Amino acid sequence: MRSLLFGFIVFFSTLSFGQSWPNRSVKIIVPFSAGGNTDSIARITADELTKTFGQPFVVENKPGANGAIATNFVAKSAPDGYTLLLAVLPQMAVLPAMTKTTYDPVKDFQLISIIASNEFALAIANNFPATNLKEFVSYIGARPDAIAYASAGSGTLSHLTTELFNHRAKLKMLHVPYKGGAPAIADVMGEQVPMYFANVAEANQPFKGGKVRVLATTGLKRSVLFPQIPTIAESGYPGFHTSTWNGLAVPTGTPSDVIDKTYKALKVLSQNPEFISRMQALGVEVVCNTPEDFNQVLKQDLSKWAEAVKITGATVN
Repeated sequence: MRSLLFGFIVFFSTLSFGQSWPNRSVKIIVPFSAGGNTDSIARITADELTKTFGQPFVVENKPGANGAIATNFVAKSAPDGYTLLLAVLPQMAVLPAMTKTTYDPVKDFQLISIIASNEFALAIANNFPATNLKEFVSYIGARPDAIAYASAGSGTLSHLTTELFNHRAKLKMLHVPYKGGAPAIADVMGEQVPMYFANVAEANQPFKGGKVRVLATTGLKRSVLFPQIPTIAESGYPGFHTSTWNGLAVPTGTPSDVIDKTYKALKVLSQNPEFISRMQALGVEVVCNTPEDFNQVLKQDLSKWAEAVKITGATVN
């Protein structure tokens, strides 16, 4: 009798939920501290979803353990639609390849949509003797293990992107890991280290100011920030592509109504000029793809970044 009563409670609460979500505030959990690009993407999105649904979407930062604390927190949260994850590629596709995580990026989450993405730019110091990617590869190739490259840290996407490219171009370089992207790009500007695969937002101002040169970008198409710069795929390495993304995900078991409503709201936002402008100011491109497309992207990235981790032997800092 007790189990029958419980079944009725679950049934009617689910029925009611499907008609009314959201009827209170929704949390978007961000795996990093306030102030960075990921946090800004979350806050811009939360502002717009608040307007759309008439309920507060509140950003909550849970930094720590390379983003695993926040990701695990959402994975173990009640699947009721009131706790969303600002899902980021490194935590979903790279960290699980480097260490045993307490969450499974495929089994523990249902994906809603990639909000925005950005690629990387091969930024080089002004004193580096190359004007295009072919000359860059030729120069490095003639000096195996003699030329250094910067990264934002071991196991970061800047590190793994460089090694994937080195593997493809058959180059051998010396890795100089920094504690974040800011000091890495600063030393390229200061000509202390020859090159760094910066995300395009990091490279934008130094490039505009003439403090670095950009030889190529890593997107499927040319970056909106660097329309005059060819992609690596255009420059003799067809199929080469790396980028990072920020999306929304919920714990497995969340009602499909939540996923559908949120995706449709984001799809409308993807046509909103103000939303697009605010995102482009961060150096990211609006995506707002379908849950099915998001799942396909994650599947591909799990394979790609597992290969990169294997090539580099990267471990968690």
